[in-house]
Amino acid sequence: MKILITGINGFLGYYFAEQLINNQHHVIATGKGPCRLPFNNIAFIYEDMDFTDAAAVQEIFGRYQPDAVLHAGAISKPDECEQNRALADKVNIEGTAIMLQTAAQYHCSFLFMSTDFVFDGEKGMYTETDAVNAVNYYGETKIKAEQLVMQYPYNWSIVRTVLVYGKPYNKRNNILTIVRDKLEKGEPYEVFNDQVRTPTYAGDLAKGVAAIIEQERQGIYNICGEEIYTPYEMAIATGAFLQLDTSLIKKISAKDFVQPARRPPRTGLNISKAKRDLGYQSLSFKEGLKLTLK
Repeated sequence: MKILITGINGFLGYYFAEQLINNQHHVIATGKGPCRLPFNNIAFIYEDMDFTDAAAVQEIFGRYQPDAVLHAGAISKPDECEQNRALADKVNIEGTAIMLQTAAQYHCSFLFMSTDFVFDGEKGMYTETDAVNAVNYYGETKIKAEQLVMQYPYNWSIVRTVLVYGKPYNKRNNILTIVRDKLEKGEPYEVFNDQVRTPTYAGDLAKGVAAIIEQERQGIYNICGEEIYTPYEMAIATGAFLQLDTSLIKKISAKDFVQPARRPPRTGLNISKAKRDLGYQSLSFKEGLKLTLK
């Protein structure tokens, strides 16, 4: 299968490409600027493509005629979306619309990467059928993009995930590597203890996404970890695993730290549907932490 991926230079790009190549697919990887991933494989082709440029998207689709699209490209920093709403609209909503319109010409299956931030975080452990209600603009753009995906006339799927971590292959850090870097330098690190998540190992997410594409599943799927942690608990576990000074990790709450974008207090996603339909299984956080930091 020929699978076109957007946002390949993002944190998840390596994991998606590696999983799909290992599963014998051909990857047409797209991103802005030069490729930042260490692939040298006949099944991996990189193209510089701005998915908010309809003509550029049309040209790439016409050249490669993919069977499936994995639309992972987005502005995913909540504060950036809050402070630049016009750009968030252009990338997260209008860019998705362009990708959908072009994919429909080729009858591609279309998988859209979304987030737990479509929820308000009042109850936590959301299922795929729970009502969405974002508390920040990033979440709002993802809700609007999801609504566009649901109108796609061919096979579509939406994957919602939570606080993804793993070894960075393109110098894009995540909470575990940030904690490691801070503690190794002997620097204090402030982290929230009043937000609840089900953190996701990037390799697990890639396996779940590949299964949805290969099985041609349609609908919304929660793909994340199963264990519940606060970011503070994740940071403490990271420091302890590395045998570094965890007293440098300081717990804070939302009222102590003002951010442009509100964060939902309790998210976490229920993965029963993915386990039932896809045979999805997530690693424990302890196992994922070892793979990230070994």
